[in-house]
Amino acid sequence: MSCKTLHLTNAWHPESGGIATFYREMLAAAERLHRPMRMVVPAESDRVQEHGRYGRIFHIAARTSKLSPGYRLIMPTRYILPGSALRKIITDERPDLVECCDRYTLNYLAAILRRGWLIRGYRPTVVGLVCERMDENVARYITSSPLAKPFCRLYLKWLHFPMFDHHIANSAHTAEELHEASRGHAVRRGVWIRPMGAACRVFGRDRRSAEVGRWLRNLCGVSENCRLLLYVGRLVPEKRLDLLVEIMDRLELEVPGAFHLLIAGDGCLRAHLETEFSRRANGAARFLGHVGDRDALADLYANCDIFLHPNPREPFGIAPLEAMASGLPVVAPNSGGVTSYASSGNAWLADCNAAAFTEAVYRICNNSAAAASRAEAARATAEQYDWEKVTGGFFDLYDQLHSYVQGAVKEPVSAPAFYSTAGNQFGWER
Repeated sequence: MSCKTLHLTNAWHPESGGIATFYREMLAAAERLHRPMRMVVPAESDRVQEHGRYGRIFHIAARTSKLSPGYRLIMPTRYILPGSALRKIITDERPDLVECCDRYTLNYLAAILRRGWLIRGYRPTVVGLVCERMDENVARYITSSPLAKPFCRLYLKWLHFPMFDHHIANSAHTAEELHEASRGHAVRRGVWIRPMGAACRVFGRDRRSAEVGRWLRNLCGVSENCRLLLYVGRLVPEKRLDLLVEIMDRLELEVPGAFHLLIAGDGCLRAHLETEFSRRANGAARFLGHVGDRDALADLYANCDIFLHPNPREPFGIAPLEAMASGLPVVAPNSGGVTSYASSGNAWLADCNAAAFTEAVYRICNNSAAAASRAEAARATAEQYDWEKVTGGFFDLYDQLHSYVQGAVKEPVSAPAFYSTAGNQFGWER
């Protein structure tokens, strides 16, 4: 029997973001599969949004995040205090399973629910969804001090990992830092790895057309022989976007006018990047802003020549997978969550520096047979991660975990990537 799920996240942006993309796909799947699904996301003010017959999104007023102004934070006061918005939502909805995709303000709600303290007699299954690494975020936004990693390890072990019944991570890369956190616990908890996906029915090479290609080149003011490179994603510090400037600067020095970069996305670094591109690389970049229309984005993927993804610590990477679904050659770092699906057989993986990325671009341009072969393999890979399969797999796992936690089965059918090890109250392994 399918369970009713409630999903909470602070990583919600009205226009973009991988986590928001994932949850929108989950809502679509809930409608398709006739499953009751609820979401709680931070917003400027309280409101309720119906999403078909089975989905509902509760937007609750939350303050802007100081570290990432494009996002808001649901603080503990929104669920601890009597009569608070989130407390009322949970009381009214009584979901079977609650999933928190957050490590900083919603993890405490998970602990309260797990212990049955929020509502007398109510104890849902509580799952943590991990879509990024804490150590990488702290290094990028707060400090790269040698003390940062030990702090993250302690925080994850005591204030994140034990707050939940079990955990789901979007890649082996994000699950990796939970290995240390999972050592020495009195309660046995599992970590399952479930990937994100791509809309393969929307993204495809069949959208490539000479007309759209000419329009894009006219938009950029380049010749018909110019190769169009593409980046899709948020323009934020953790994405390592300075590498794009270095790559285009190198290409312009070596083969002036042969390449032009299209940047689809927005964020706090846009003004800085525009200044850098005007100062370097002969301005060989066109900023398109956020492309919210999925068909327009699919046309963009299909009618460019090479996709560049510069982030070596990408938790998963939906955009590179969409590019692969579109038959677009992908150049990406040989590290991070992208390597969950990208390999030397379907993409061009390189060390994260301008020289290596530039060399990969040249190899694509100089070997059309290899480019075609890997593009075909990339499409086949992307089809394995089609959103319909991915979302169905998540709901199936939710049902398994709920049955397991509530004692209906001895073990989930799907084995986790790993279980926590036994320990005492001090966190020492037995």
